[in-house]
Amino acid sequence: MHRRALIALLHRHAEVWPDQAALAERFLAFVGAHPDCLLRSCRPGHVTASAWILSPDGRRALLTHHRKLGRWLQLGGHVDGEPRVERAALREAQEESGLAEFELLTWSPLGLVPLDLDVHPIPARGAEPWHEHWDVRFLLRARREAPLRVSAESNDVRWLPTEELAAFTAEASVLRLQQRAVALGFA
Repeated sequence: MHRRALIALLHRHAEVWPDQAALAERFLAFVGAHPDCLLRSCRPGHVTASAWILSPDGRRALLTHHRKLGRWLQLGGHVDGEPRVERAALREAQEESGLAEFELLTWSPLGLVPLDLDVHPIPARGAEPWHEHWDVRFLLRARREAPLRVSAESNDVRWLPTEELAAFTAEASVLRLQQRAVALGFA
């Protein structure tokens, strides 16, 4: 399974975000140790992709109230073997929001760089054992306003004013996404 594009993204991420260089190295070690890291069947975890989605004016962020986890989170999910994880993030954004058009924001002279990396535990549920999601997160902007659609994976999907995010979530990794978007001048 090709992991070359993912490895290149992780190297660029470490260069652009030095505060996450050690985490990027952990990702690289995980990806190197697990040729099947892009598949759900990979244990003890697998690569996922998500998107921090801003409204066209940058004043709101699109969050989903995740059905299984019961929390407000960014949109995203399994890459299901897609070696270009940014494509998986776009696919998940479309599936979970009902929106069709997004701009994948490229803001570095190095090319596409993930906005953030995060490793988080997923609790055991039914026949699925505890595992980790190795999440590669991208910055997207919706191209236009359109009605939202709530997918089967969510209780709700909502545009939230960025200054009110802390009222909806205390998740440090979610709030960090907004902080990074602000630091880059997109929000």
